[in-house]
Amino acid sequence: MQKKRYVILDALRGFAILGIILANFPEFSLWTFSDPSGWTDTDKVTRAVQTFLVDGKFYTLFSLLFGMGFSIQLANADGKLRTFYRRMAVLFVIGLAHLCFLWSGDILMLYALCGMILPLFRKLRTRTILLCAGGLLLLPVLLDALFGTSPAYPLEREQWRICALYGITQENFGTWLSDAKSYREVLQFLHQGGVERMWEFVIGHRFFKVLGLFLIGFAVGRERIYADVQGNAALLKRILLYGLLLGIPVGVLYTWSSMAGHPLGRVVHEVFYLFSVYPMGFAYAAGFALLFDRSPEASGWKLLSNPGRMACTNYLGQSVLGILLFYGIGLGLGNRVGLLGTELIALGVYALQIVFSSLWMSRFRFGPVEWVWRTLTYGEKLPLRIKATENRPA
Repeated sequence: MQKKRYVILDALRGFAILGIILANFPEFSLWTFSDPSGWTDTDKVTRAVQTFLVDGKFYTLFSLLFGMGFSIQLANADGKLRTFYRRMAVLFVIGLAHLCFLWSGDILMLYALCGMILPLFRKLRTRTILLCAGGLLLLPVLLDALFGTSPAYPLEREQWRICALYGITQENFGTWLSDAKSYREVLQFLHQGGVERMWEFVIGHRFFKVLGLFLIGFAVGRERIYADVQGNAALLKRILLYGLLLGIPVGVLYTWSSMAGHPLGRVVHEVFYLFSVYPMGFAYAAGFALLFDRSPEASGWKLLSNPGRMACTNYLGQSVLGILLFYGIGLGLGNRVGLLGTELIALGVYALQIVFSSLWMSRFRFGPVEWVWRTLTYGEKLPLRIKATENRPA
């Protein structure tokens, strides 16, 4: 049961990492910054499919998995939270380095901050935790209705003040990175990008969304649903059914609203997000678990579990490869491939990550970033290489 439990979580993480690269690479390729009036029909169709199937759903899944993982870590802490807080502090530093030196779309810093709050909920009943989670996920709609985007204005002004220091304008914003001839220019863009990321967190109410998803993942981890999929099959089937019944029709509206520039306003768009993205993300998780339980020994799960066991390494690695592929200091493919081409490149990168992860995990206990994370958390150099006398991990 222990082996099956971890394989399903690792495989689900590997699946989430696939969705993350499909969601993030259009920004690395700078297609996200392109003028919609110049989109081809292929771009429009690909964008609609990506918005409907990918946008927000894998971020939901990734957040749920972090919440589950934190529940396991807190359970293993036996009431001693110092190690858990050190773990979150190291994750925050990793995320900060990612934000400052690689990509301004980092999510790990926010994950670390939300993770630090989770212990406050550990003594509550599961039902109470789920009610708190539901309230947090509903809160963005209320905040948009009451305040709109005004709380984010100071950050937007600061972003463009920094842009002015380096000569970044509305006209060259979408080509700055593809034209960059030095890493210094990339750092200049990342400087304003860090402020832009804080603006995105405020205007998108990311803190409340992530914490809400963490709490749901925390509840799932506490109830150990992943450890007995067969015993929880009826619950998972209901989540799958209701998630799709609600998520698909509202997802069509969300996709239309996204493509059309929120014609009904931000509040309505946020309602579409709430009732499409989360239900479909939950349905993805439930459907994946049910499919896994039908043939848990199938070789395909191991292909997914290897990148999942080193999810943090692969998440950061996608940023490195995105820079090398699309920015001017690398191959400079940015602004030269359409959205479909970008997503095909993303699939190719993910295939390479499967190969790399499989080779790495056949020789080492942890991914390289995971090993650094654990070593800094525990304050001692942990063994990394698998000894020849040890059994290879499943």
